[in-house]
Amino acid sequence: MKHNIYVYLGIMAAITYAIRVLPLTLIRRQIKNRFLRSFLYYVPYVTLAVMTFPAILESTQSPVAGAAALAVGIIAAWCGAGLFPVSVSCCAVVFVLELFII
Repeated sequence: MKHNIYVYLGIMAAITYAIRVLPLTLIRRQIKNRFLRSFLYYVPYVTLAVMTFPAILESTQSPVAGAAALAVGIIAAWCGAGLFPVSVSCCAVVFVLELFII
């Protein structure tokens, strides 16, 4: 059975276009529902977290080092550290754990 790549590309383009156009055509007024507004507000953050969380644990040689770096990063961010200090502390934890302990 021979597959035509142009059919697949056309279907993909149509679905991508529909995903972007349907909300614009179906929702014409401002969304006033408080729950829906808060849900839509947090969608980008959840999407980013879902994409990065597995990478944090799997990008190191040992999942223990990744989990320790994640814990240190969460604690540093919770204490008010910026993006650069959090990333440096996470990298330092992974470096130390993989070099000396694991």
